[in-house]
Amino acid sequence: MSEKPIFVATHPRACSTAFERVFMTQRDTIQCVHEPFGDAFYYGPERLSSRFAGDEHAQERLDSGFANSTYNTVMERLEREATQGKRIFIKDIDHYLLPPSGKPASIAPSLLRVKRGVGTNGDSHTANGVNGANGTHTNGHSATPNGHTNGVNGTSNGNNGAANGVNGHHEMNGHTNGATNGHTNGTSKEPYPYDTPTEPGNPTVMPRELQEQFHWAFLIRDPHYSVPSYLRCTIPPLDEVTGFHNYDPLEAGYDELRRHFDYLRESGLVGPRVATRPDLSAQADAQATTGIEVCVLDADDMLDEPAKTIEAFCNSVGLPYRPAMLTWDTEEEHTVARNAFEKWRGFHNDAIESSALVQRAHKRAVKTEEEFDAEWQKKYGEKRAALIRQTVDANMADYLYLKSFAVKV
Repeated sequence: MSEKPIFVATHPRACSTAFERVFMTQRDTIQCVHEPFGDAFYYGPERLSSRFAGDEHAQERLDSGFANSTYNTVMERLEREATQGKRIFIKDIDHYLLPPSGKPASIAPSLLRVKRGVGTNGDSHTANGVNGANGTHTNGHSATPNGHTNGVNGTSNGNNGAANGVNGHHEMNGHTNGATNGHTNGTSKEPYPYDTPTEPGNPTVMPRELQEQFHWAFLIRDPHYSVPSYLRCTIPPLDEVTGFHNYDPLEAGYDELRRHFDYLRESGLVGPRVATRPDLSAQADAQATTGIEVCVLDADDMLDEPAKTIEAFCNSVGLPYRPAMLTWDTEEEHTVARNAFEKWRGFHNDAIESSALVQRAHKRAVKTEEEFDAEWQKKYGEKRAALIRQTVDANMADYLYLKSFAVKV
């Protein structure tokens, strides 16, 4: 059974934080890491999101505390967490690993595999991994591939001196001939697209060799519920707490999750077995390289049958299941949760205030599309209801595709 760090990939508002709290109760054996890649995605010098883009948001990025976070510094954090002697459990939003709007992906500059030998001593150093993988020390002593690691608006945020990239002194990041996140003839430019190589078929900015180090699993929720839940966090009064002041349909996350899911299956990093679904396991064309089965949880199934669903998840990823995992009503547990979720204020209030993962008394009532529209118009007004409808319709096919692999209990 796999002992790799578990990476539960999800989309926003999938009840994923309540799910995560189940495993936060097992601190003796599990080290939970809450949404680490958002630091790099939103705020850092390799950011992919446009939400805090541009010079006008530079101070917000600085105030976040993550303006220097790269995809490599996140991997370094996971490496440090792995030294605790516990199994790592990561819950994160999958679109933090993919360029938005379906743009083609290339590897994040800080995660580049740098083959030394072109103007160097010929040693090979690879990006930081988890559970013992070698660190990236491109210039011999820096923790990032370049000293000037893709600085914010052209400034240097790197460590330990100047870049020592490919060809000995190629400015891969800080001032990449005006190509990557610097100043192009005096014009500020965002860091993406990166001036870095692509990997065939890989839709993410994380190289396959790093993705191989994780035990991937997936959590989804019907867009009819996740989309309005996310919109609510981006409008008054909650937006003053979250700092997200507009709803962006591109952050729904289903397209990215589906494309990454398919890549992991097609490249053999998960499957061909599907958890609890022997009817889906006969995939002759799939590459079986890891022994990690496909494990997809649907949030509604989890809320209808929490004990059975969590037990099925534990069996799939190689964790012991204990009924006590589903309850966390102590001050110690609440303190741990508040500290873990502090950086995403306003998004996790329900999970912070919860005390257990409790089975719903009645399954959710089936609604017609007209009933959904009427409910959204009443809560959010006609214009926002139309935006919700547009976003739900755009993501239903991806949700239903992923749901076709969901655990059945």
